[in-house]
Amino acid sequence: MKRRNAIIVLAVFFLCTLLFGLMVIFGVGTEKTGAASNVKLGLDLAGGVSITYQAVGEETPSAADMSDTIYKLQRRVEGYSTESQVYKEGDDRISIEIPGVEDANAVLEDLGKPGSLYFIKQYDPDHNPNYSMSGYLPSGKPNYTLAKSIEELDAEGSIVLTGTDVKTAQAGSTQNDMGNNEYVVELTLNDEGTKKFADATTEAVVNHDSIMIYYDGQAVSVPNVQSAITGGQAQITGMSDYEEAENLASTIRIGGLKVELEELRSNVVGAQLGSEAISTSLKAGAIGFVLVAIFMIAVYLVPGLCAALALCLYIVIVMLFIVLFDVTLTLPGIAGIILSIGMAVDANVITFARIREELADGKSVRSAIKLGYEKALSAIVDGNVTTLIAAIVLGLLGTGSIKGFAATLAIGIVVSMFTALVVTKALMNALLELGVKDEKYYGKAKPSKNIDFLGKRKMFIGISVAVILIGFVVMAVNGISGNHALNLSLEFLGGTSTNVPFTEDMTLEKIDADVVPLIEEITGDANVQAQKVAGTNEVIFKTRTLSAEERTAFSDAMVDNFDVDAETITAETISSTISSEMKSDAVVAILVSIVCMLLYIWFRFKDLRFGASSVMALAHDVLVVLAFYAVTRISVGSTFIACMLTIVGYSINATVVIFDRIRESLHGMSKEDALEDLVNGAVNQTMSRSLFTSLTTFIMVFVLFILGVSSIREFSLPLMAGIICGCYSSVCLASTFWYLLTTKITKKSA
Repeated sequence: MKRRNAIIVLAVFFLCTLLFGLMVIFGVGTEKTGAASNVKLGLDLAGGVSITYQAVGEETPSAADMSDTIYKLQRRVEGYSTESQVYKEGDDRISIEIPGVEDANAVLEDLGKPGSLYFIKQYDPDHNPNYSMSGYLPSGKPNYTLAKSIEELDAEGSIVLTGTDVKTAQAGSTQNDMGNNEYVVELTLNDEGTKKFADATTEAVVNHDSIMIYYDGQAVSVPNVQSAITGGQAQITGMSDYEEAENLASTIRIGGLKVELEELRSNVVGAQLGSEAISTSLKAGAIGFVLVAIFMIAVYLVPGLCAALALCLYIVIVMLFIVLFDVTLTLPGIAGIILSIGMAVDANVITFARIREELADGKSVRSAIKLGYEKALSAIVDGNVTTLIAAIVLGLLGTGSIKGFAATLAIGIVVSMFTALVVTKALMNALLELGVKDEKYYGKAKPSKNIDFLGKRKMFIGISVAVILIGFVVMAVNGISGNHALNLSLEFLGGTSTNVPFTEDMTLEKIDADVVPLIEEITGDANVQAQKVAGTNEVIFKTRTLSAEERTAFSDAMVDNFDVDAETITAETISSTISSEMKSDAVVAILVSIVCMLLYIWFRFKDLRFGASSVMALAHDVLVVLAFYAVTRISVGSTFIACMLTIVGYSINATVVIFDRIRESLHGMSKEDALEDLVNGAVNQTMSRSLFTSLTTFIMVFVLFILGVSSIREFSLPLMAGIICGCYSSVCLASTFWYLLTTKITKKSA
């Protein structure tokens, strides 16, 4: 019976892997559901729609109003893709780039005319010349069109609120008096809007008036005023379903811009990296996976083979989820996948180390597998849940590429726990039932040298402090010499966007080979971004901010080398694509995630010092990698955030594994045992796990660095530094921090 069940397990595994793999390759049905070809790619990998708006009015908007408008537009267009970019062009223009979209007209129709939302008093609309009925809304209520200009309505005092008075608008549901679900839109007003709305609704109740919401001159909602609303919180009811409520909330949000905009131009732009970036990344991933599989089999024998097979299923499931959950994949997303692969290997390595320890204690293979999984479970769960908490917080609070990173990381964590704890275990038990019972195929833990890590703590801390100080010194020198402390890219600083109409339709590969090197030589900018405009010979080049002389040299190079008409070349100064609000959102998201991780570790380990030590190790890793960026002058762009997040997620996982072993050892500690010996023992016992997991993850990133295009190499290099640093801090520093907090700063808690 057991043998037959084992055969069934293996058959089901290979069948599922085959079917899921075929689904990833070919998809299902005419729409190829689940196929990897349906993965949404970001602007850097696939291109999308570019729309430029211009501010309406004779006066140039203030920088503050433009910044506020850009931020709100950013949150609005994230409905299309979390990887959408919004930035200022010149003084009064805003450009939007949305990946994975090819119909600019559909986007324009959906966005409408940003900045034209008004709440207007409605006095007996059937007999009022200010309005005319033009049909019915989806809710069945009359649809009215303004018959007077906004200026006229404002002069007569009919405008109650504008979109800028609304802080937030969110769709939701509630229960009415009959206990039935009702779809609503929750509005939160700012201080000025709260006062104006309180006065208007008080008057409307007395006069039995309505306050209608108009967008682009058309009524979008006809809410009845049932009572005076004085607290700044309002609720619009009467929606037939959640989609209608979300559409209204979205319309109110886009109408809450401080600057009114009109479309200036729109076009479809090509990828920034080209097909070569995708093909080399896939090739690097395949080679890296094969090397990791060979390593796992060579080191762990039968368990390693089972892990390698489970990783095959892991990869196809992750790809399916990315397609089905409509995740937009960019370089930060690839970082999340790489990290989750490393964590998938990590869960197996933790378990295999435990199995070898049980075999060394004389247990049978069957018992060793059972006990190995039982003892490894807490470390695997704590490490993965801690990182999953960070991914969830980043997904909820982050913006732009952070959301894409969080999505792929969360998917990878959940799937990796399933494959490591369920699939690998099932495969090992199946092989065991089929006769692979000799312990030589599983290996035994060998006695290892007990390295005195705590005894060397002064040296380790000294090395880390020196590296961090070098980073700060280099940043200070860079700042004093007139450069930025870090080599900030145009995503942070803004730059110049130059539109060049070539005489031929050049491929992106030809542009990268022939044109970009010329621009780099003229500008000294090694991070030139090139985008093709679909259906034309135009190419948009984004560089750091160019001086008048550099713009002239740029134009001359295009004329001399490619016969471009100088009169057709246009250039505009563009703002950073990462706004100050996005930066602050990113910082808040990271800080909240760290606090949540600290609280979880505190709850699980019943000791705040474990959480505090973890955060100290994370701070160390971030500062060391920051020093690496400063010394090497690698460009700091959007991938910088993803790199830092990857390192934080990787490091916390490794640290939790060591702390789990310390916690376990504390439970069996006698009064005669020395705490220093216990900590050293815990670090030494988990040493192979720390080194092997770091090595397998490093292999994946290293192959990506060797084969990838320049932008991918600039992302991979600091990531490799972070992997090494994360391993170092987990092994050499985290336990030291906990030991010092326990023995030198606070008394050990009961």
